[in-house]
Amino acid sequence: MPTLPAEITAIEISSPGGPEVLKPAKRPMPVPGLGEVLIRVEAAGVNRPDLMQRKGGYPPPQGASDIPGLEVAGEIVALGPGTNRFKLGERVCALVTGGGYATFCTAPEAQCLQIPGQLGAVEAAGLPETFFTVWTNLFMRAGLRAGERVLIHGGTSGIGTTAIQLARAFGARVFATAGSDEKCAACLTLGAEGAINYRAEPFEEAVLKLTGGEGVDVVLDMVGGSYIARDMKALRPEGRLALIAVQEGAKAEINLVVLMQKRLMLTGSTLRPQSVEAKARIAAGLQSEVWPLIAAGAVKPVIDRTYSLAQASEAHARLESGQHIGKVILTV
Repeated sequence: MPTLPAEITAIEISSPGGPEVLKPAKRPMPVPGLGEVLIRVEAAGVNRPDLMQRKGGYPPPQGASDIPGLEVAGEIVALGPGTNRFKLGERVCALVTGGGYATFCTAPEAQCLQIPGQLGAVEAAGLPETFFTVWTNLFMRAGLRAGERVLIHGGTSGIGTTAIQLARAFGARVFATAGSDEKCAACLTLGAEGAINYRAEPFEEAVLKLTGGEGVDVVLDMVGGSYIARDMKALRPEGRLALIAVQEGAKAEINLVVLMQKRLMLTGSTLRPQSVEAKARIAAGLQSEVWPLIAAGAVKPVIDRTYSLAQASEAHARLESGQHIGKVILTV
């Protein structure tokens, strides 16, 4: 392997604020620790937690890099002690707790996956954060099964485009919400059998109409706030609500009698603070159950736009605008 440079180029958050606070900077080359690999980054995904971190609302966990970026794709160029799954030169995508907006990034070997099929780095960089999140919450926690109905909020987000395809691939009946007729059409193209413009009608009423008054078995929600009580109306008895973000707010007022009468289960999780061991279990499930679907072309990452690393502020502005359909990716 060629000699590695002493420094990397990374995108720093100069101070909490808008997209303009993202600035390029030089940092020392990171050194892979026990069980880690060093990746020459070819592409990195941009996600809402990155926006929250930039604003000062989502600090990195203890010991994690302060550089934003939670998913990367590229080539392994160095191996830390205790690694045995990958070799130098292998191309992988990886889930990281930070450091993705950079030319090089370390990652736990257990959170790396070989790039499936013939995907390029841009598409592969859009896999880890969304696929880990959807697999964990929709399948591992909410237990979505073939034949069940699922409502996916934010159907054209990175999470939404992934969730629609995975739920459909595993035999579920999919309904989605989106904020425009154009986005609703995109949800239908991805495999949803019903798409609801939440700006035009209350989604919970539309869901009941689309399901003959029965409702859905599972809801995947990244909105929180007032949506929780409305989700409960859309759920059928024994339904499960999986919460993955709180874009509207972290507090919700619900009727516990409805929860008890319908025997509902409310669950949720955040991905970043979970242990390497927990993420390794998620990765193993993806490797065996989902990666073959991607390799076969049955499930595809949806890419909205790409930006260079130096254009990170523009990428954040794009994601914040809400106009995107699919993933926003930085190329390195």
